[in-house]
Amino acid sequence: MTIHTSAIISPTAKIDSSVEIGPFCIIGDDVEIDSGSSILSHCVIKGPTKIGKNNTIYQFSSIGEDTPDKKYQGEKTELVIGDNNIFREGVTVHRGTIQDKGITTIGNDNLFMAYTHIAHDCSVGNSNVFANNAGIAGHVTVGNFVTIGGYSAVHQFCMLGDYSFVGMNSSITMDIPAYVKVASNPARVIGLNTVGMSRNNISSESISLIKKAYKLIYKKGYRLDDAINKIDLLFIENNDELLNLFIESIKSSTRGILR
Repeated sequence: MTIHTSAIISPTAKIDSSVEIGPFCIIGDDVEIDSGSSILSHCVIKGPTKIGKNNTIYQFSSIGEDTPDKKYQGEKTELVIGDNNIFREGVTVHRGTIQDKGITTIGNDNLFMAYTHIAHDCSVGNSNVFANNAGIAGHVTVGNFVTIGGYSAVHQFCMLGDYSFVGMNSSITMDIPAYVKVASNPARVIGLNTVGMSRNNISSESISLIKKAYKLIYKKGYRLDDAINKIDLLFIENNDELLNLFIESIKSSTRGILR
Protein backbone atom coordinates (compact mmCIF):
# COMPACT_ATOMS: atom_id res chain seq x y z
CA MET A 1 0.00 0.00 0.00
CA THR A 2 1.33 3.42 -1.00
CA ILE A 3 0.00 6.26 1.16
CA HIS A 4 1.26 9.81 0.80
CA THR A 5 2.53 11.30 4.04
CA SER A 6 -0.05 14.12 3.87
CA ALA A 7 -3.04 11.73 3.69
CA ILE A 8 -5.19 11.17 6.79
CA ILE A 9 -6.48 7.61 7.22
CA SER A 10 -8.90 6.51 9.96
CA PRO A 11 -7.63 3.58 12.04
CA THR A 12 -10.97 1.82 11.39
CA ALA A 13 -10.59 1.99 7.59
CA LYS A 14 -9.90 -1.34 5.86
CA ILE A 15 -7.65 -0.77 2.87
CA ASP A 16 -6.06 -3.45 0.71
CA SER A 17 -2.29 -3.46 0.60
CA SER A 18 -2.28 -2.73 -3.15
CA VAL A 19 -4.30 0.52 -2.89
CA GLU A 20 -2.60 3.84 -3.71
CA ILE A 21 -3.64 6.94 -1.77
CA GLY A 22 -2.26 10.27 -2.95
CA PRO A 23 -1.60 13.59 -1.24
CA PHE A 24 -4.12 15.36 0.98
CA CYS A 25 -6.73 12.59 0.91
CA ILE A 26 -8.97 11.96 3.92
CA ILE A 27 -10.27 8.42 4.44
CA GLY A 28 -12.83 8.28 7.25
CA ASP A 29 -14.21 5.69 9.62
CA ASP A 30 -15.83 2.51 8.26
CA VAL A 31 -14.39 2.85 4.77
CA GLU A 32 -13.33 -0.31 2.93
CA ILE A 33 -11.26 -0.15 -0.28
CA ASP A 34 -10.46 -3.34 -2.18
CA SER A 35 -7.41 -4.20 -4.28
CA GLY A 36 -6.06 -2.22 -7.20
CA SER A 37 -7.88 1.04 -6.48
CA SER A 38 -6.22 4.45 -6.71
CA ILE A 39 -7.29 7.53 -4.76
CA LEU A 40 -5.28 10.18 -6.54
CA SER A 41 -5.29 13.36 -4.42
CA HIS A 42 -7.43 15.78 -2.40
CA CYS A 43 -10.27 13.24 -2.07
CA VAL A 44 -12.62 12.78 0.88
CA ILE A 45 -14.14 9.34 1.43
CA LYS A 46 -16.56 8.97 4.33
CA GLY A 47 -18.11 5.76 5.65
CA PRO A 48 -19.81 3.46 5.93
CA THR A 49 -18.58 3.03 2.36
CA LYS A 50 -17.37 -0.06 0.51
CA ILE A 51 -15.31 0.43 -2.65
CA GLY A 52 -14.51 -2.59 -4.82
CA LYS A 53 -11.52 -3.41 -7.01
CA ASN A 54 -9.63 -1.29 -9.53
CA ASN A 55 -11.53 1.95 -9.03
CA THR A 56 -9.87 5.30 -9.76
CA ILE A 57 -10.97 8.43 -7.91
CA TYR A 58 -9.60 11.76 -9.14
CA GLN A 59 -8.90 14.92 -7.20
CA PHE A 60 -11.49 16.88 -5.23
CA SER A 61 -14.09 14.10 -5.31
CA SER A 62 -16.31 13.57 -2.26
CA ILE A 63 -17.42 9.96 -1.91
CA GLY A 64 -19.81 8.66 0.76
CA GLU A 65 -20.73 12.00 2.29
CA ASP A 66 -23.91 12.58 4.33
CA THR A 67 -26.91 13.53 2.23
CA PRO A 68 -28.19 17.14 2.50
CA ASP A 69 -31.75 15.73 2.58
CA LYS A 70 -33.40 17.47 5.55
CA LYS A 71 -34.88 14.18 6.75
CA TYR A 72 -31.39 12.81 7.36
CA GLN A 73 -30.47 12.97 11.04
CA GLY A 74 -27.09 11.28 11.08
CA GLU A 75 -28.27 7.68 10.79
CA LYS A 76 -25.72 5.05 9.81
CA THR A 77 -26.39 4.54 6.10
CA GLU A 78 -24.19 3.06 3.37
CA LEU A 79 -22.58 3.53 -0.01
CA VAL A 80 -21.48 0.43 -1.94
CA ILE A 81 -19.38 0.76 -5.11
CA GLY A 82 -18.39 -2.14 -7.38
CA ASP A 83 -15.30 -2.60 -9.55
CA ASN A 84 -13.53 -0.74 -12.38
CA ASN A 85 -15.28 2.59 -11.98
CA ILE A 86 -13.69 5.95 -12.81
CA PHE A 87 -14.66 9.04 -10.80
CA ARG A 88 -13.19 12.11 -12.47
CA GLU A 89 -12.56 15.51 -10.88
CA GLY A 90 -15.05 16.83 -8.35
CA VAL A 91 -17.53 13.94 -8.40
CA THR A 92 -19.93 13.79 -5.43
CA VAL A 93 -21.68 10.62 -4.23
CA HIS A 94 -23.91 10.54 -1.14
CA ARG A 95 -24.94 7.64 1.08
CA GLY A 96 -28.54 6.55 1.57
CA THR A 97 -31.30 7.49 4.01
CA ILE A 98 -33.39 5.35 6.34
CA GLN A 99 -36.51 6.65 4.60
CA ASP A 100 -35.50 4.42 1.67
CA LYS A 101 -33.25 1.34 1.80
CA GLY A 102 -30.48 3.16 3.61
CA ILE A 103 -28.00 2.53 0.82
CA THR A 104 -26.68 4.06 -2.40
CA THR A 105 -25.26 1.53 -4.87
CA ILE A 106 -23.00 1.82 -7.90
CA GLY A 107 -22.14 -1.23 -10.03
CA ASN A 108 -19.13 -1.87 -12.26
CA ASP A 109 -17.35 -0.23 -15.20
CA ASN A 110 -18.99 3.18 -14.93
CA LEU A 111 -17.44 6.49 -16.00
CA PHE A 112 -18.42 9.56 -14.00
CA MET A 113 -16.94 12.61 -15.71
CA ALA A 114 -16.04 15.84 -13.92
CA TYR A 115 -18.50 17.29 -11.39
CA THR A 116 -21.19 14.66 -11.79
CA HIS A 117 -23.46 13.97 -8.81
CA ILE A 118 -25.07 10.80 -7.46
CA ALA A 119 -27.56 11.64 -4.71
CA HIS A 120 -28.81 9.57 -1.77
CA ASP A 121 -30.51 6.20 -2.26
CA CYS A 122 -29.70 6.00 -5.97
CA SER A 123 -29.02 2.72 -7.73
CA VAL A 124 -26.62 2.92 -10.67
CA GLY A 125 -25.95 -0.24 -12.70
CA ASN A 126 -23.02 -1.16 -14.93
CA SER A 127 -21.19 0.38 -17.89
CA ASN A 128 -22.86 3.77 -17.73
CA VAL A 129 -21.43 7.14 -18.76
CA PHE A 130 -22.28 10.35 -16.91
CA ALA A 131 -20.90 13.30 -18.89
CA ASN A 132 -19.65 16.47 -17.20
CA ASN A 133 -21.99 18.08 -14.67
CA ALA A 134 -24.75 15.50 -15.11
CA GLY A 135 -26.62 14.90 -11.87
CA ILE A 136 -29.27 12.54 -10.54
CA ALA A 137 -31.46 13.39 -7.57
CA GLY A 138 -32.36 11.06 -4.73
CA HIS A 139 -33.91 7.61 -5.26
CA VAL A 140 -33.12 7.51 -8.98
CA THR A 141 -32.48 4.16 -10.69
CA VAL A 142 -30.08 4.04 -13.64
CA GLY A 143 -29.83 0.73 -15.52
CA ASN A 144 -26.92 -0.55 -17.59
CA PHE A 145 -25.20 0.95 -20.66
CA VAL A 146 -26.94 4.30 -20.13
CA THR A 147 -25.43 7.58 -21.34
CA ILE A 148 -26.38 10.84 -19.62
CA GLY A 149 -25.26 13.96 -21.48
CA GLY A 150 -23.47 16.89 -19.91
CA TYR A 151 -25.40 19.34 -17.72
CA SER A 152 -28.43 17.04 -17.59
CA ALA A 153 -30.56 16.63 -14.46
CA VAL A 154 -32.77 13.73 -13.41
CA HIS A 155 -35.66 14.30 -10.99
CA GLN A 156 -35.95 12.17 -7.85
CA PHE A 157 -37.54 8.69 -8.12
CA CYS A 158 -37.07 8.53 -11.91
CA MET A 159 -35.85 5.40 -13.69
CA LEU A 160 -33.56 5.30 -16.74
CA GLY A 161 -33.81 1.96 -18.52
CA ASP A 162 -30.93 -0.06 -19.96
CA TYR A 163 -29.28 1.38 -23.11
CA SER A 164 -31.24 4.63 -22.85
CA PHE A 165 -29.61 7.90 -23.90
CA VAL A 166 -30.07 11.39 -22.48
CA GLY A 167 -28.89 14.28 -24.64
CA MET A 168 -26.93 17.25 -23.33
CA ASN A 169 -28.69 19.76 -21.05
CA SER A 170 -31.83 17.66 -20.66
CA SER A 171 -34.28 17.82 -17.78
CA ILE A 172 -35.77 14.42 -16.92
CA THR A 173 -38.95 14.30 -14.82
CA MET A 174 -40.46 10.95 -15.92
CA ASP A 175 -39.19 7.42 -16.48
CA ILE A 176 -37.23 6.62 -19.65
CA PRO A 177 -37.80 3.11 -21.06
CA ALA A 178 -34.93 0.92 -22.15
CA TYR A 179 -33.29 1.88 -25.49
CA VAL A 180 -35.11 5.22 -25.72
CA LYS A 181 -33.27 8.43 -26.61
CA VAL A 182 -34.41 11.74 -25.14
CA ALA A 183 -33.19 15.33 -25.30
CA SER A 184 -34.11 18.95 -24.58
CA ASN A 185 -35.44 20.85 -21.57
CA PRO A 186 -37.99 19.64 -20.71
CA ALA A 187 -36.96 16.31 -22.20
CA ARG A 188 -38.82 14.80 -25.12
CA VAL A 189 -38.45 11.46 -26.87
CA ILE A 190 -36.45 11.72 -30.10
CA GLY A 191 -36.03 8.08 -31.08
CA LEU A 192 -34.17 4.91 -30.20
CA ASN A 193 -30.54 4.67 -29.16
CA THR A 194 -29.68 2.45 -32.11
CA VAL A 195 -26.03 3.52 -32.09
CA GLY A 196 -25.64 2.45 -28.47
CA MET A 197 -27.47 -0.80 -29.17
CA SER A 198 -25.20 -1.66 -32.10
CA ARG A 199 -22.06 -0.72 -30.18
CA ASN A 200 -23.06 -3.13 -27.44
CA ASN A 201 -23.55 -6.02 -29.86
CA ILE A 202 -27.33 -6.19 -29.88
CA SER A 203 -28.28 -8.16 -32.97
CA SER A 204 -30.01 -6.59 -35.95
CA GLU A 205 -32.93 -8.98 -35.40
CA SER A 206 -33.47 -7.74 -31.84
CA ILE A 207 -33.07 -4.11 -32.92
CA SER A 208 -35.74 -4.64 -35.59
CA LEU A 209 -38.19 -6.04 -33.02
CA ILE A 210 -37.48 -3.21 -30.60
CA LYS A 211 -38.12 -0.70 -33.40
CA LYS A 212 -41.53 -2.32 -34.03
CA ALA A 213 -42.36 -2.13 -30.32
CA TYR A 214 -41.18 1.47 -30.14
CA LYS A 215 -43.50 2.45 -32.99
CA LEU A 216 -46.43 0.82 -31.20
CA ILE A 217 -45.73 2.84 -28.05
CA TYR A 218 -44.75 6.15 -29.61
CA LYS A 219 -45.94 6.41 -33.21
CA LYS A 220 -49.31 4.73 -33.68
CA GLY A 221 -51.45 6.83 -31.35
CA TYR A 222 -52.55 3.91 -29.18
CA ARG A 223 -53.45 4.30 -25.52
CA LEU A 224 -50.56 3.00 -23.43
CA ASP A 225 -52.45 -0.08 -22.17
CA ASP A 226 -53.43 -1.03 -25.72
CA ALA A 227 -49.88 -0.52 -26.99
CA ILE A 228 -48.49 -2.71 -24.19
CA ASN A 229 -50.93 -5.48 -25.12
CA LYS A 230 -49.71 -5.32 -28.71
CA ILE A 231 -46.02 -5.50 -27.79
CA ASP A 232 -46.81 -8.38 -25.43
CA LEU A 233 -48.11 -10.26 -28.47
CA LEU A 234 -44.96 -9.30 -30.36
CA PHE A 235 -42.89 -10.87 -27.59
CA ILE A 236 -45.01 -14.04 -27.53
CA GLU A 237 -44.46 -14.42 -31.27
CA ASN A 238 -40.68 -13.88 -31.11
CA ASN A 239 -39.57 -14.69 -27.53
CA ASP A 240 -36.77 -12.13 -27.68
CA GLU A 241 -35.38 -11.27 -24.22
CA LEU A 242 -34.02 -7.91 -25.34
CA LEU A 243 -37.48 -6.97 -26.57
CA ASN A 244 -38.81 -8.10 -23.19
CA LEU A 245 -36.37 -5.71 -21.51
CA PHE A 246 -38.12 -2.85 -23.31
CA ILE A 247 -41.53 -4.16 -22.29
CA GLU A 248 -40.62 -4.63 -18.63
CA SER A 249 -39.03 -1.17 -18.38
CA ILE A 250 -42.42 0.26 -19.34
CA LYS A 251 -44.48 -1.99 -17.10
CA SER A 252 -42.26 -1.35 -14.08
CA SER A 253 -42.51 2.44 -14.36
CA THR A 254 -43.88 4.13 -11.24
CA ARG A 255 -43.66 7.78 -12.31
CA GLY A 256 -44.99 7.11 -15.80
CA ILE A 257 -42.90 6.97 -18.94
CA LEU A 258 -41.92 10.01 -20.97
CA ARG A 259 -44.14 9.77 -24.06
